[in-house]
Amino acid sequence: MSEPFNDIEQVEMAVKAAERMVGQATMSMDEEQLQNADQALTDAKEMLEFAKQHEIEGEVRAYSEDMINRLDHQLHEAKQ
Repeated sequence: MSEPFNDIEQVEMAVKAAERMVGQATMSMDEEQLQNADQALTDAKEMLEFAKQHEIEGEVRAYSEDMINRLDHQLHEAKQ
């Protein structure tokens, strides 16, 4: 049996999923995809905040925060 993902791995996966979804949504400009991307980004933000309270530090934290900020800006611009 494999071990469950730790908080850091879950944050990395959530950020990567949000990145893919935001990219697809902003290319298609489909309203439903934009909403799904927004939810994926919200989920990634929540996971990062939870992980910051427990164990995430260093490069992974900085990368995740930076990527989330970029994705948030990209999604915001697409919605305008």
